Formats: sequence, structure tokens, C-alpha cells
Amino acid sequence: MTVVAPVWQRLEGLTLLAVSVLAYARFGEGWLLFAVLFLTPDLSFFGYLAGPRVGAWAYNLAHGLIGPLLLAATGGLTGDGLSIALALIWLAHIGFDRALGYGLKSPDGFGVTHLGLIGAARRDRRAAA
Repeated sequence: MTVVAPVWQRLEGLTLLAVSVLAYARFGEGWLLFAVLFLTPDLSFFGYLAGPRVGAWAYNLAHGLIGPLLLAATGGLTGDGLSIALALIWLAHIGFDRALGYGLKSPDGFGVTHLGLIGAARRDRRAAA
């Protein structure tokens, strides 16, 4: 069971990425905007300069689904195509990260995520086993 859950969660991330890109192709504002903004949520890494608690909070705020879903809903209700496009770019980024295994962060450290351990935390656990 421990192998199936991470694979399934990565497939969900890949699906979120694919659906977001396909929707953006249909409703988007141009691929230059997509390319320029795709990695913008990763600016939240700067929160880690203030420590792991602030870093995790900033990262999770930028990589959770609530923000882009609210933005998409607002855009849909108001007919604002730019809001929808921005939400789709944001969702695509989140899907990309989740497909790679990067989940929401714990204040215990960057490598502790809701999808499991990543990076140095994962290597450390393997070395200890």
C-alpha cells in the first residue's frame, strides 16, 4: 500500500497538470503569459529565509489548491478571462510539482511533505534504514 498511494498521488498531479494545460489552451491568454508565470509560485521559497515555519506557511499558501480554485471561481462568476487564465497557470504549476512528488510542506523541514519525504530527508531515512 505504501507504493500505490505515492504513485496514485503523482498521477493525480500529472492529471491536474494536463487538464490545466488543455483548459489553458482553450481559454488562456497566450503562451508567453503561461511561460512567464508558470514558476511564479516557487517565489514562495524565499519564505524559508525566515525559517522553516514561515517557509512552510508561504510554500503551502502558494502551492495549495484553495487559492487558484477561488481565483478560477471568481473569474468564472465575473466573466474575467484573465483570472481564469491565471488560475489555470497556477493549477498547472501545482500539478507539475505534485507529479514530481513535491507536496505541501511541514514546518519540520522542507523535505517533509504530505506526499512523503523528499530530497535530503528521504536520503537520510534510507541511510538510517
